[in-house]
Amino acid sequence: MATFKPVTHVVFDMDGLIFDTEDIYTEIHQEIANKYDKIFTWEVKIKCMGKVANEAALTFIEELDLPISVEEFKATFDALCKEKFLRTKVLPGVKRLIEHLHANKVPIAIATSSKKETFDIKTTNHQALIGLFHHVVCGSSDPEVKRGKPSPDVFLVCAKRFKSKPASEKVLVFEDAPNGVEAALAAGMQVVMVPDPRLEAEHLKTATQVLKSMEDFRPEQFGLPPFKK
Repeated sequence: MATFKPVTHVVFDMDGLIFDTEDIYTEIHQEIANKYDKIFTWEVKIKCMGKVANEAALTFIEELDLPISVEEFKATFDALCKEKFLRTKVLPGVKRLIEHLHANKVPIAIATSSKKETFDIKTTNHQALIGLFHHVVCGSSDPEVKRGKPSPDVFLVCAKRFKSKPASEKVLVFEDAPNGVEAALAAGMQVVMVPDPRLEAEHLKTATQVLKSMEDFRPEQFGLPPFKK
């Protein structure tokens, strides 16, 4: 069994990692693209994934050559979010792991590129689960997060808000997006990647560990309490 450096704290990305929001994001972006007879391709989506709201919007607009401003995009996007993001579901294996870590007093937090307003919509029907986290950092709204992923800011800010302020090497990050993996590594943290199966192998090379599903994660490999049999 593979072993890695032991950790004491765990940070979770949210979109496509805790919740199945990436398919909803695709639906929203394609709905906007349809207005201009454009196609929101997988290649463009990869470039947008993990970025803070303004940077993701600008990437989307530039890649599809849309005749709209970032503000115009955000107004349409936000309106669609209020309807569609109430459908979010927790991905397989995630609830079990979060509850296990919390029960074993392992400090856990969320570091997401989402805006606080969007985060609130996505988590409307999952308050009990979100309540298990020590804190949440919303990269697109938090004034301390100066740069979005792939810069390490959101993870560094998140780590220092734990009561014990762990060293970066003692933090394990869960991510699904290449930009997020790059950000976690730049922060000096280990990162477990649970990618979309469509991601090409080149995007998986740098993660500390790559899993097909959170159900495959074994906490003891990182010095965390093992699941009970």
